[in-house]
Amino acid sequence: MKKNGVGTAPPVRVLVVDDHPLVCNGLKDILNRTPDLVYCGEAATVAKTKKLIVDLKPDLVLLDLQLGDGDCLEFIKEVKLLWPSLKILVLSYHDEMVYAERVLRAGGKGYLMKENATGEILSAIRTVLAGKIYVSPKISNLAVLKLAGKNHQGNPDDPTSLHNLTNRELQIFQLLGRGSSTKQIAANLGVNFKTIESHRENIKEKLQLLDATALVHRAILWVQKSV
Repeated sequence: MKKNGVGTAPPVRVLVVDDHPLVCNGLKDILNRTPDLVYCGEAATVAKTKKLIVDLKPDLVLLDLQLGDGDCLEFIKEVKLLWPSLKILVLSYHDEMVYAERVLRAGGKGYLMKENATGEILSAIRTVLAGKIYVSPKISNLAVLKLAGKNHQGNPDDPTSLHNLTNRELQIFQLLGRGSSTKQIAANLGVNFKTIESHRENIKEKLQLLDATALVHRAILWVQKSV
């Protein structure tokens, strides 16, 4: 494609999805100061993101994992089914040791911690646009250790590790940490109250927690570390 009558490709269109205005403004500034990239819009919910993908036709989505109206891991899977060529780079405060692999399995092309975004965001974007996977050296090393069959700190074989939780269990664990009751979680996820109770019991067993109080306490502490 040509731009201004010459053979220069148009800038890559980037959609920012985050419910923190300061984050959106910072990313907008970085993108618009980079000649081959352009900020094409922003959204704070899953519903609006879907609409803007259709309307704006971005090439890349910078996605936060914490949105109020949906499961972002399931959203990534849905995006890959509906728009296979659309690339997703997750930019999140959530622990990469817990979420990076889940994001890649869902169809995301990279995972970047927000605390590292200022220095790494452009490198991460270019890596993903080149068709490669972007993760931190820490996650790359973890992948090598797993391939070699070696244990690592917080490894999935540890029965007290969050790695043993399913995506749904992790979502419920996170909602508990944000102060939601079982009834509220059931309504939010559109499932039966007893289904959430069953998930809670599974989480307690996997994390070796004695009771509901210990579960909620652990969830709150984990969420606080992720903010």
